[in-house]
Amino acid sequence: MPSPAAIGLTGARPLSSAGEAVIAPPGLLPHQPASISAATAQLLAVEQARQEVIARLGIAPAADDLMDRLAREMAERTGLAYGFVNIFWSQQTFIGLHQPPPDSGLIPVGRSMSRRHGWCPEVIARQKALPLPDVYANPRFAGNHVTDALGIRAYFGAPLIDTESGVAWGTVCVIDPEPRPLRQAQHLLDIVKDTGNTVVQALAARTPAH
Repeated sequence: MPSPAAIGLTGARPLSSAGEAVIAPPGLLPHQPASISAATAQLLAVEQARQEVIARLGIAPAADDLMDRLAREMAERTGLAYGFVNIFWSQQTFIGLHQPPPDSGLIPVGRSMSRRHGWCPEVIARQKALPLPDVYANPRFAGNHVTDALGIRAYFGAPLIDTESGVAWGTVCVIDPEPRPLRQAQHLLDIVKDTGNTVVQALAARTPAH
């Protein structure tokens, strides 16, 4: 069975790993050439706003007991194998994580993953929930590192959106190697969205008044 490192879902790694995009933290965006496109400038501005929200909320890039519990409850309520509370630093970082049991035969994952992998980057970009009862049913989402590495067939994710700026700064999601019937999609997505609301409220409650 491949290890988490072998499938690219690892713990902390240098942020300048080969082939990975490095996202500058707030206030440290590189000087931009005069010819930078408006679209690129907008993407950089949104990214900086995202990192500012994460910093304002005081979220640390480490396992969080409450977030682990919420990820577990979300997975149990949906019946999917893995659950995540995912924050978008330079990598996707799972401050909340639920793994399948060791005797399940499923591959354990680490707490970070490239922002090029999985379906959560799509959720962040569109700032809308994404139900994929069967990822193979949509050619756009069928080819994915997570599908290849873990054999994942079902994904349900929702964005965590800052109420002040309207910027998405993370996601909650569940994944499973078995597809789900289309008739269950809305119910499963509602559970994920409900968990997302709970995560936002819980993290906001920790934030000092400003």
